[in-house]
This record gives sequence, C-alpha cells and structure tokens, in this order.
Amino acid sequence: SGPVPAVGSAVQDLAAGDRVALEVGLPCESCEYCDIGRYNICRGMKFRSSAKAFPHAQGTLQERVNHPARWCHKLPPALSLDLGAVLEPLSVAMHARDRANLPEGSTVLVLGAGAVGLLAAAISKAANAKTVVIADIQKDRIDFAVQNGFADASVLVPMERPQTIEDKLAYAQRVADMVKNTIVNGEAVGEVHAVYECTGVETCVQASIYATKPGGKAIALLANRPAAMPDLSLLVTHHFKGIDNIPKAFSMAGQVKDEEGKLVLKVVVDME
Repeated sequence: SGPVPAVGSAVQDLAAGDRVALEVGLPCESCEYCDIGRYNICRGMKFRSSAKAFPHAQGTLQERVNHPARWCHKLPPALSLDLGAVLEPLSVAMHARDRANLPEGSTVLVLGAGAVGLLAAAISKAANAKTVVIADIQKDRIDFAVQNGFADASVLVPMERPQTIEDKLAYAQRVADMVKNTIVNGEAVGEVHAVYECTGVETCVQASIYATKPGGKAIALLANRPAAMPDLSLLVTHHFKGIDNIPKAFSMAGQVKDEEGKLVLKVVVDME
C-alpha cells in the first residue's frame, strides 16, 4: 500500500495523492474464470515478487511500481497504510470464509499461523465459531494467536519431513489426531466442521482431510507446491522390435518377471 504518484490518461477513479492498496495478483482478464469473476483461479495469474510464472511480474521492493488501476483499491482516510497492506491476505481469508459458509457454533481448524492463517482464525472467531484451533510448527506463532484472541487453542505440530507415501500419510493422521484430542473448555475438539489449510504443504493438506467431519469442508487457501512427477518412462520395462516379435511381446506381458528376474510392467512393440 502507498500513495499514487501519477496516473495514466485513461484512469478516472484514481488521482495522484490517493492512498491505495494493491491487489498484487495480476490475472489474464480474458479466460473463462476471469469472465465470471473468479479471477483468483485464473491459470495465467502472475503475482508480483513471485517467480512462479514466467515471464515474472515486477516485485514490489522498489520506490515506484507501475500497476493496473483496476487492481489498485483506494483506502478510506481513517485506514492506515500499515492496515492497508493487510487487506490482501485479509481478502483471501474472507473469501475462504464465504466459501465455507459455516453456521454459528462451528468448530474450525486453521493449519498454518502465518498472516493468512492468523486472519482466517480471527475471521472465524468474529463469525461466532464455537471453537477455533490453530496449528503450526512455530510455537511463538500459535502462542501469539491464542494470547491475542485469534484462536481458542493451539497445536504445536512436530517438525518432521516424512519421505515415503506411507510415512506422509501416517504423519498427517498423527497431526489430525493431535487436533481431535485437543481439550477446549473441558472437552476434546474431535473432528471439525471446517479446516482452512494455509501452508500449501502436502502433508498438511492430507491432515486437513483427516481432521474434517464427514460432510465438512477442507479449504486450501494457499496453492501447494506441485507434486514431483515420477519418471513415467520407467513403467515401460520391455521393448520388442517388428511385427514378427508380437507373439514374444504378448508372452512377456503375461509374465510377472522376465528370465533375468526383472519386473514386467509395460511391454512395447516398436513397429518402425
């Protein structure tokens, strides 16, 4: 957020000197999602200061930035620039709240106590959730949330990095169980009505599913890192050349292992 130093000739709603907050995600404004107002899931979205998309959008660690007027939001006089800088993560949290559409008295889990997670917890409290639990690997963050009324209880998540699928699922289940067993007002929290997943970490996404009641809602507020695609070429274990070798190929496909003990998965006949 900051003051506008100058505007283009076609800009009518802003003037030099206006204080604005930037919406730093720049959608393509022409896809099917942008056309219906759901530009937040535009596949062509570029965020300033992020290298996720290429070519990159300019970052904001500079004195001036040239930003489309449509994504500059004028601040009311009573709102400080500091609070204006919080509007973007606040809007993310509020959008998640609207998508969840929870009734009063719901139980809520927030995974991740960064800015978005803390705001999601605070909004849940303001919306009269019965219980809000916040979880993170950083004790200071969850203590801050509870001490300042953002959440009713906290869970310190063990800082582990499981590698195998089995270990990741077991870790996610353990985190979910820690939440369910958390005592608030003399009662265990149990499964929750909604989880706001604010980390983008694979195991936390899975934990959010484990922690949610049947019919509940697990909402991801941050895009998780794409899973690494395994080398699919490893599935093709055996090759045969020419039409004359088709009988051999079919024979091999019916085996579990070849004569050398190599696993048979996919057999390919090269006709060229």
